[in-house]
Amino acid sequence: MKLFIKYMVSLRCKMMVKEELHKLGIHQMSVDLGMVELLEDISLEKREMLKTNLMKSGLELLDDKKSILIEKIKNLIIEMVHYSDELPKLTYSDYIAEKLGYEYAYLSNIFSEVKGITIQQYIIIHKIERVKELLIYDELNLTEISYKLHYSSVAHLSNQFKKITGLTPTFFKQLKNKRMRNLENL
Repeated sequence: MKLFIKYMVSLRCKMMVKEELHKLGIHQMSVDLGMVELLEDISLEKREMLKTNLMKSGLELLDDKKSILIEKIKNLIIEMVHYSDELPKLTYSDYIAEKLGYEYAYLSNIFSEVKGITIQQYIIIHKIERVKELLIYDELNLTEISYKLHYSSVAHLSNQFKKITGLTPTFFKQLKNKRMRNLENL
């Protein structure tokens, strides 16, 4: 039996879900971002208890097929951008369609209808968040970040970054350095 969970986007969320399942005596085969595969079916009573316990932690057990599909798309993108060392060799649309087993046009229409933005916009937002993260860690320069996230050029990354954040990547990095210096002076 598979359960789908909304807002489950980090390793911490996975650990919390595992703990809730353990408390209720529910045995799982696997816990991935947005999905839990159970060894056996669970009663409606245990499902409701799990739903209530997850809600307390800001997570939501999903029931309808459309919401489940949206969460699968979101989790696939989050995993692809934030947790994978390499982005897929296929185009994003082909990768998502192949992984989920649906035509991309169908996925795109449902996603846009429910979320109010396109899948491509969602990917860009997450890529920019990843760029911010990498800039803050200060382990890679902008050229390396551009290459790692499959931007066609540093200029393309910089333009997208400015469009989303209102700042250039260089200015964003300077703000971080300035803030750290200010904290050191306290």
